[in-house]
Amino acid sequence: MFEFLDKFMPGILESLLPRASSYAVQIDVLFDVITILVGFWFFLVLGYFFYLIFRYRQRDGHKAEYISGETHKQKQAIEIPHYLILVCDVAIIIPTFLVWFNIKIDVPPPDEEVRIVAQQWAWTFYHAGEDKVLGTEDDIVSVNELHIKNNTQYSYHLESKDVMHNFSVPVFRLKQDAIPGRVISGHFKPILEGEWDIQCAEMCGVAHGIMGARIFIKSEAEHNAWLAANTPIPSDAGTLAIVNQNRSQEKKDRKNG
Repeated sequence: MFEFLDKFMPGILESLLPRASSYAVQIDVLFDVITILVGFWFFLVLGYFFYLIFRYRQRDGHKAEYISGETHKQKQAIEIPHYLILVCDVAIIIPTFLVWFNIKIDVPPPDEEVRIVAQQWAWTFYHAGEDKVLGTEDDIVSVNELHIKNNTQYSYHLESKDVMHNFSVPVFRLKQDAIPGRVISGHFKPILEGEWDIQCAEMCGVAHGIMGARIFIKSEAEHNAWLAANTPIPSDAGTLAIVNQNRSQEKKDRKNG
């Protein structure tokens, strides 16, 4: 639906920022719909306002007339615009609900996960290592750099160590508050390779203005190469635990066999 409507929209946001996430087109279409409808009424009312100023200006030989608003014609001048505005409200509410449902409720299953920690005044990102499991020994930790794979569905888990922050990725059309004491989950699917800005969009202290980061969207081959180069080597204890686990599994397999 939104891809179809996008063909007839002016693409106001897209002319300023590329679309780098799967749901960016929905946000852009909604923005265009609201801008067009609100802009239409703004300029119509403004034009009518100046027309009335000119039409009913003080002139010699013309006496001011008191309008009570009780005649049928006078009531129509008030009621018809009201009904038209209600129609426009419905035209805004319906796509707004659809966008909210598609992004916040109808969440697709993730291919990968990332953990995002905000603090004054930096971002810390936890990437799953080569085992593709977040929260294990081979997790890759980076500061102010988020590395993700193109055309992959991600689930993110956002938290704050100190004050309220806001995780903002303009090319994703994504803004999400990071609240101390809470872990807020969301999702995104990158669709455009490149290097883009991450911002904190919530006033968080004296160095708020420099709390920026970069997001790197890479092809599968480039991302896998980055994983291989940055995945930490498990500790001896961790390695021993994995070996013991594998041995136990082998014994079970032999017994079952």
